Amino acid sequence: FELDDWSAFAAWAPKGARWIAVEMGGTPLAEFEHPRNAVYVLGSEDHGVPKSVVRACHEVVSLDSAKYASYNVAVAGSIVMYDRLAKMKGKES
Repeated sequence: FELDDWSAFAAWAPKGARWIAVEMGGTPLAEFEHPRNAVYVLGSEDHGVPKSVVRACHEVVSLDSAKYASYNVAVAGSIVMYDRLAKMKGKES
């Protein structure tokens, strides 16, 4: 789905969910503890998440890469979701 602007997102976002920007300069994903209720915000591949949106998010997480400055947005989202699943499963054990 697509929302018209940040205000529409803020009105739509589930109550109590933490907004997590996936952007360079945040907490490294390996160290990040995913909140139980979260909405992950990923930006365009060319420009990333706008600075005003990053400031509105509760937390910022970054993806380490030895070879690339950034990832394709679909790859970045997949990496974050895999990490979330793996860490959440570890807590259940």
